Amino acid sequence: MSLSLPLGSVGVIRGYFPAMRHSLLVFGLVLSAAPLAGQQNPAPTNRPALLSAPASNYTLRPGDVLRVDVWGQEQFSGQFIVDETGHLQYPVLGDIQVSNLTVAELRERMRQGLEQIFKSPFVTVAPLFRMAVLGEVRQPGLYTVDPTLSVLDVVAMAGGPSSSGNMNKIRLLRAGQEQQLSFGQGRSLQEMGVRSGDQIVVARKSFSREDVGLVLSLVQVALSVAILINTVGK
Repeated sequence: MSLSLPLGSVGVIRGYFPAMRHSLLVFGLVLSAAPLAGQQNPAPTNRPALLSAPASNYTLRPGDVLRVDVWGQEQFSGQFIVDETGHLQYPVLGDIQVSNLTVAELRERMRQGLEQIFKSPFVTVAPLFRMAVLGEVRQPGLYTVDPTLSVLDVVAMAGGPSSSGNMNKIRLLRAGQEQQLSFGQGRSLQEMGVRSGDQIVVARKSFSREDVGLVLSLVQVALSVAILINTVGK
């Protein structure tokens, strides 16, 4: 069985294929151009976030560490220590008296100073605490910590408690004096009133695994001595 088409229909079919090729070419160009359009000059979205209200209201003290970020200006960004006199050495601006200033006040002072160098500086300032973690922890030492962390977070930074550490007896020392603070679960260092220079001390358990081993060793020695004396007596 054969199929025959009128002559006019053949002409229509021949004219259809060039038009179809043209449509496919245009469609392909549109698809290839779409990803390129999405890659052209995306608006910056990774600017540093502004400080939360508690951090902005924090009053700076000697020993604090400040993490300063100036958007697009790495030479003015970094960590800077407040010395024992309450001063901070900052590039270009030099010596800044920061003691008793809030973080928000210092940020505004830095912004005004940098504005003399370049237009519309975007500045963020985040306080950090320098404190010691001592006692029954795996890695005792001095740590620079975020004030939004909890006491448990700081102990974890020190490797966590040792096998003889008692996490129910954590003390906070300031200048050698124990501070009566609430270690409520989830409370941040700043909410607890912790400051730079404080010491977190994890106490020792009253009876730890090491103590059990020591007692067993002493019992074994005592039994050996008793057996020896009994043998000699016979």
